[in-house]
Amino acid sequence: MVVGCLSPGMDVVAVAAVAENGVIGDGPTLPWHYPEEVRRYRERVAGGTVAIGRRTFEMFDDPPGARRIVLSRTEREYDDPSVSHASGVEESIEQGRSNGASVLYVLGGAAIYGSFLPYCDRMYLSRIDGKYDGEATFPDFDASEWELIDERRFDGYTLETWDRRKR
Repeated sequence: MVVGCLSPGMDVVAVAAVAENGVIGDGPTLPWHYPEEVRRYRERVAGGTVAIGRRTFEMFDDPPGARRIVLSRTEREYDDPSVSHASGVEESIEQGRSNGASVLYVLGGAAIYGSFLPYCDRMYLSRIDGKYDGEATFPDFDASEWELIDERRFDGYTLETWDRRKR
């Protein structure tokens, strides 16, 4: 297992909204409605490079991030020059690094979070109040490998900032 960033100067950061039962989505929609949480999410990644799964990417009318690396097992080309294809985690990280990103934001879905988690340096998790039905869940992580460094309460959720513990 790789722990921490693969290249100095670039952090890998997971950004997710997670219900109390771990649900992050229900098909192409979120099972909750918190416009302010969505606004904060988009503002965080607005000028950055994001890694996002193909299905998650396709559910957005206006995908977040300034540069998007779409992960898919099938090679794809995009008309938008700000969008590129990657077949896996390491290729995504290499693309982010070669494009000069200081942060690579990981935006999901569930399998993408699971694949990137061993590489993540930080997580921004919006802990949504309540339990929801949904088919996608955020992966379990070993809290002993992480330190909760900040918690901020908002209406309907708590924004948590986690940093990977140094070994």
